[in-house]
Formats: sequence, structure tokens, C-alpha cells
Amino acid sequence: MNRKIMTCLMTTLVIAAGTGIAWADDDSGKVVPVELYACKYNDGMGPGDLEKVISSWTVWADKNGLDNYAAWTLTPWYFGPEQEFDVLWMGAGKDAVALGAAQDMYLEKGGEIAMEFNEVLTCDAHVNFASLRHKQAPEGTTPTNSVLTFSNCSNKEGAPSGALDEAMKKWAAHLDAQGSNASIFHWYPAYGGGGEKFDFKWLEAHENLAALGKDYDSFGTGGGWNVYYELFEDLIECDASRAYVAKNRRNVQLR
Repeated sequence: MNRKIMTCLMTTLVIAAGTGIAWADDDSGKVVPVELYACKYNDGMGPGDLEKVISSWTVWADKNGLDNYAAWTLTPWYFGPEQEFDVLWMGAGKDAVALGAAQDMYLEKGGEIAMEFNEVLTCDAHVNFASLRHKQAPEGTTPTNSVLTFSNCSNKEGAPSGALDEAMKKWAAHLDAQGSNASIFHWYPAYGGGGEKFDFKWLEAHENLAALGKDYDSFGTGGGWNVYYELFEDLIECDASRAYVAKNRRNVQLR
């Protein structure tokens, strides 16, 4: 595996301190940097091997006082053939300086751990997004481990400036009225991509698959799609969501 990729993987890679999802704890309007690596298992390797390395990484992180970085692994749940990876590594810092400091420390001190990860994973993509929160989960309802969904969205030509933010406020209020505990974020591509065919990713964090199903029922049978299309039909278009089971690997106070 490319050493540079694995070095960054273990130090970088939206979501809330206290509730376990780092991006759910930022202030509305605050930009949180998020990094993702898309990885495949090397021949003969699997989840059990990754767990062993993550245990070593956790010991290393504790020893070196890595208190400004949180991490998760994401396993595909609903996905398509174009997603040619086995696992995503995701991480965030309190801000971009904190994230960079975690990277610097790993570059300086994480050589042995990097080699352990090299034996298990090959990561072909490394991207960075600027995350903005549009709906926060009620306090205490989002667990450390959760289900995340992603859609690629594009702004429609001629949509009024600021209209999307207003529509998101109304959509969040609708979901709150329906008893949804989901968090919602928009991720804007910053680094590592190029040639994206979307303007932003629509991300939602759910407590578990049952909570995802509750919002599914509310949107479909409950008629939420009528509200959605009234708010967004002239503003954006999004593709079908992909869903991932997220497991927290390091939960630190990000705020």
C-alpha cells in the first residue's frame, strides 16, 4: 500500500462529542473538516485483522495523547457496484488546525502502526469535505455507533441564493415535528477529488437501522415526500442514498 496514503489514513479521515457523532456537536454555521479514505482488504485479510490493528492504534493514540482527533470505520450496508471498497475510514478534528496537528504527530511517530495497517488495507482514495450541519439530533439520542446515509446532490440552475438554507430550516422543522432524531449535514468537496459530478453530499446520521426505517416510513407512507418536493423540487436534485454502519474508533471532546 502507498505509505503516504496509509500514513494519512491513520491520522485523518460529520461528528458529535458527548453524543458520539462529531459533526453533530458543532455550532450551526461552523465548518468542520472531514476526511474519508476508501479501502479494500488485502488478500487473505478481513475485518478481524483490521480490529487487531485498530486495537494497536488505540494504544498508540492513548500513549501519545491524541485528544484532538475522532475516528470511525464505515461498513457498506446499502450500496451499489460502483462502490469498489470494503471499508471507509472517517475522522474529524475540532477544526482544521487540530486535524493537521494530528496528522503531523502521526507522520512523526506513527511509522510502526502505519506498517501494521499496510498489511491489512489498501486505500485508493483520500478526500476532504467541509461539513455544515443543518439539523442536530436531540441531546442524548445519537449513540457512538450509528447508521450514516450519503446522497450526491447538485444545485439546479437559477435557484435563488440562500433559498437552500431556508428550505433546510423548514425541512428540519418538519422532521422534528415528526419525531425524527436524525442529524443532517451538507458536505462540500474541498481536497482530493476533482471533476465531481455533484455540488455537495447530503449526509444523515441515524441511531440505528430501525431509526432509519422510522424516517423511511415517515417520508413514504407518512407523506413526507410531499413536503420534501415542495421545498426542494426547484432547488436541488439528489441521487439515491448509500447507507453505512458506522463504528466509533476514537471519541474525543471536539468542542
